[in-house]
Amino acid sequence: MKAAVFYAVNDPLKVEEYPTPEPGAGEVLVKVAACGLCHTDLHYTDHGVPTFKKPPLILGHEVSGEIAGLGAGVDQWKEGDRVLLPAVYGCGECAMCRTGRENICEKMIMFGNNVDGGYAEYILAPAKDVFHLPKEIPLIEGSIIADAITTPYHAVINRGEVKPGDKVVVFGCGGIGLNVVQMAAAIGAEVIAVDIVEDKLKWAGKLGATATLNSKEFDRIDKEIRKLTNGGADVAFEAIGNPDVQKQTFSSLRTGGRFVVVGFSGKPMSLDTGRVMYREMEVIGSLGCRAVDYPRVLELARQGKIKVKELVTAQFSLDDINAGFEHLRKGEGVRSVVIP
Repeated sequence: MKAAVFYAVNDPLKVEEYPTPEPGAGEVLVKVAACGLCHTDLHYTDHGVPTFKKPPLILGHEVSGEIAGLGAGVDQWKEGDRVLLPAVYGCGECAMCRTGRENICEKMIMFGNNVDGGYAEYILAPAKDVFHLPKEIPLIEGSIIADAITTPYHAVINRGEVKPGDKVVVFGCGGIGLNVVQMAAAIGAEVIAVDIVEDKLKWAGKLGATATLNSKEFDRIDKEIRKLTNGGADVAFEAIGNPDVQKQTFSSLRTGGRFVVVGFSGKPMSLDTGRVMYREMEVIGSLGCRAVDYPRVLELARQGKIKVKELVTAQFSLDDINAGFEHLRKGEGVRSVVIP
């Protein structure tokens, strides 16, 4: 099969022939329809964040496709079934999995990190972790549900515990941040979106933000948010992974507010722990999405309650994947996909 293979930091991916995997017991072989391009991959290719499986490695963790082969013992799927793969899957046996938190499984497996991912014509997956993709959801654009939409769902619903009428602020309107905006607005929150790129703020407005703020226009964006919300947001999300922005996000909250960290940063942020204690503030991490929530997100998309197809603003062939990565680095568009 053809695949885009990651060999070393700061080197382009190499599109080459790669052994087509064979499904073992309990596995399915999926013919990849599309795989979303994600900033997480830039952590590996540009910034030297190590992958668990050492290169050579096929990256990519937002995968949709069709069943192309069945391993021994697999009887719940048939060839040709439309499927979505979760970005990560759990072991089902550890304490986290057995308490419903498989997204932070002690033996978590991530496509394009622990095992080969979706920048290829075919990919292997455990049959137990594959989800049916309804016919109402387009096969190619639906790939981004695997991370760009499920991760915000988990952040908003499970970790942020956003309720209708809550005042919410979202710092960072990239692929994840925009869907935090969309998800919070969909359940009835009043959402303020913050970014430094006007085009992304326009997208935030299309996805339900009631106010958009360009932080470059304010000396203290946190003060502006506290003024707009009469004291501060109930829940604040940081979807960039920048310690300075994380500090601003926390400062935008009201007394007793909830700060949800969605963006990854390898550097520590400065946190006013005195305020955390004295004002009973909450600081919460959010990673990926629980497997049990994928059907709920797919149903929201099937019913048209959340936008999916409109968010895919660029498509690249596998041969042009490095151009897709450059598009990603420049922050162009909302979400891009690779079509093997």
